[in-house]
Amino acid sequence: MSEPHHPTRDQIRLEAVLTALGHPLRMNVLQVLAEGGEYPCGAIVDGVSKSTLTHHWRVLRESGVINQRASGRTLLLSLRREDLDARFPGLIDVILASYTPADAAEPAETR
Repeated sequence: MSEPHHPTRDQIRLEAVLTALGHPLRMNVLQVLAEGGEYPCGAIVDGVSKSTLTHHWRVLRESGVINQRASGRTLLLSLRREDLDARFPGLIDVILASYTPADAAEPAETR
């Protein structure tokens, strides 16, 4: 399994981050990953097809929000907190503080 492409810290753009986090499912992922550590890609969100999750992981990875790395046959996800804080100080904290899971009341597969 080859390593997926990630933008460098300097390539992370504010509009890409905000666009990526404009989806409730991806905001829920941000909340989980903000707790720290790495999570297997299938352990963060329940009830969503693998193809849909693959799309969301790609959007988050290509915007610079997450790091995705292979560990055997598993992909592990983590928040690029250090890079995001360096590029946009305080942004992730403000986004997390203003978001509640009730904002994502609509079923994920219908979005």
